[in-house]
Amino acid sequence: MKKRPYHHGDLRAALLERAELTLRERGSGALSLRELARDLGVSPGAPGRHFRTKQALLDALALSGFERLVDTLARAREGAGETFLEQLAAMAHSYVDFALADPALLDLMFSAKHSPEASQALGEAAHRWVEQGLRLVDEGQRRGEVRAGPPERIALTVFAPVHGYVGMAVSGVPLPEGADRGLDDVITSIARGCLPERNPAT
Repeated sequence: MKKRPYHHGDLRAALLERAELTLRERGSGALSLRELARDLGVSPGAPGRHFRTKQALLDALALSGFERLVDTLARAREGAGETFLEQLAAMAHSYVDFALADPALLDLMFSAKHSPEASQALGEAAHRWVEQGLRLVDEGQRRGEVRAGPPERIALTVFAPVHGYVGMAVSGVPLPEGADRGLDDVITSIARGCLPERNPAT
């Protein structure tokens, strides 16, 4: 059956969808604008109207990934309780779920944002992701649930362990048995480390 040619209005979205599938199944090295054009039944030059280079395509994939991650974490936090621990747990579980669902995309997101060729839009999307952690810590401090100190430093101690857990999970490191695979223990440890310092009784 002859492939239906894509109309001008939906080719960009179709290219991104197909590229993400290729990324997930075969890695970024297998991505080719010419091959994507062939898969979608368009002329070899058609993708160039939207992505002049393969790097531009990768940049767009990373941008889409960060936008979806930011939205995922925002919805997780909105649906959680009001305490720092509840919101941290919701965001951590959502982040891990996002990473495990598409580890190749997550890897691309973090490598692309450090590229000298990264677009301003990608940098801004990555910054919005960082700001989510800063807001979580800042608001926890305002409620007296998180110790005093620069939010950016405390946020690092909050999300570095979660990011490390993700790295272990996607690389196949054996994790504890149970529905949460040890993530809840990581979250509890983080929350304890964020507790305000108590003055010793005098």
